[in-house]
Amino acid sequence: MLCSRIRTTAIAGLSAAAFGLMADVAVAAWEVNLQPPVSPIGRDILELHNLIMLICLIIFLVVFSVMFYSLYAHRKSKGHEASQFSHSTKAEVVWTIIPFLILVGMAIPSTATLIKMEDTSKADLTVKITGYQWKWQYEYPEHGVSFYSNLSTPRAQIEGIEPKGENYLLEVDNPLVIPTNKKVRFLLTANDVIHAWWIPQFGTKKDAIPGYINEMWTLVEKPGTYRGQCAELCGKDHGFMPIVVEAKAPEEFEAWLETEKQRQAKQTADLNRDWSKDELLAHGEKVYVNCVACHGAAGKGLPEAFPAIAGSPVATGPIAEHVSLVMNGKSGTAMQAFKNQLSDLDIAAVVTYQRNALGNSTGDVVQPSQVNSIR
Repeated sequence: MLCSRIRTTAIAGLSAAAFGLMADVAVAAWEVNLQPPVSPIGRDILELHNLIMLICLIIFLVVFSVMFYSLYAHRKSKGHEASQFSHSTKAEVVWTIIPFLILVGMAIPSTATLIKMEDTSKADLTVKITGYQWKWQYEYPEHGVSFYSNLSTPRAQIEGIEPKGENYLLEVDNPLVIPTNKKVRFLLTANDVIHAWWIPQFGTKKDAIPGYINEMWTLVEKPGTYRGQCAELCGKDHGFMPIVVEAKAPEEFEAWLETEKQRQAKQTADLNRDWSKDELLAHGEKVYVNCVACHGAAGKGLPEAFPAIAGSPVATGPIAEHVSLVMNGKSGTAMQAFKNQLSDLDIAAVVTYQRNALGNSTGDVVQPSQVNSIR
C-alpha cells in the first residue's frame, strides 16, 4: 500500500512538472523559419531555402514510402523470398540519372542567387567595415565619416548582477546607419583575426580577413533597426561583438550624415583645448570598455594571464611609457595596439582614468595634445 501511494504521488508530481513545463513552452516563441527578410537578397535566400526544403521533403516521402511498402508487402510471413541477383544495369542508370537531374534542378536557382549576391556594381553608397577584437569600425569614404561600434550591454547584466535587458548582447553605442531603398556596398577587412559580419534579415554574411578585402551588398527596403553578430570565432569575447544597423529614409540618412560630420569636426577641434580632470575621467570610463575584456571592470586583471591595472608599475609610472603601451601594444602578449582604434582624446582620457581610478590615484592629467606629440 505504501509503495502504491509513493508511486501515485511520484506520478502526480511528474505530471504537474510536465504540465508546468508545457505551459512555459506554450508561451515561448516557436519560430522555425529564417527571420523575415528586408532585402531582395534576403528574400531570394528565403525562397531558395523553402524550395530546397520542399525538394528534400518530396525525396523523403518517396524514398520512405517505397521502403515501408517494400517492408510490408514483401514480408516473410506472406511467403516472399529475397530475389537473387548480382546487379542491375537499368537500376544503376536510373538511380544515377534521377539524383543528377535533381541536383541540376537545385543548382540553377542556387547559382542565380549566388551570382546576384556577388554583384556589387552600381552601388549608391560604400561603407568600409573593419573588424577588431571586439568591435567594428565603420567608415564612409565618400563622406569622410568614421566611428567605432562597441557592445553597450552593461557589465552588471553580463555578470548577472542586474536583470538582462531586451537586447542583451545585441546592443551597441554607435550603430551603422544606412539609407533605405539604396544599394549599399560593403568592403570588409579585419585588423587582427578573422571576423564575420552577419545580419540575418539582410541575407548577408561574409568573412572580414586581415590583409584582404571582401565585398558584399544590401538594399534594405524597410526602415528599422536590425541586429546581428560576428559569426566567426574570433577570441574569448566573440559573443560580445554585436552588429546593429539602423536603416533610415534617404532624407533622414542625409540629415544624420550631416550631424555626424559636425560632431566629428567638433571632436577634432576639442583635441586642441585643455580638458579638465573630471571631463577626462568621465570620458575615460567610457573608453575603458575596450580594456574590460582582459583587465576586468575593476582593473584587477586575471593572475598569470592579464596583469592588473590597479597598482601596476605602468599605470603609476612615467606617463609617456603608459601612453606608448596603450598606443603600440606589447608584442608577444594579448596587449594589442590601440593607436589606430582610439583618437588622441580617447587615449588621453583612458590613460587619465587608469591612473586615477581602479585603485590608482597618481593625480596625473593627460591631455590630447600630449598624446599627439607622442604619436
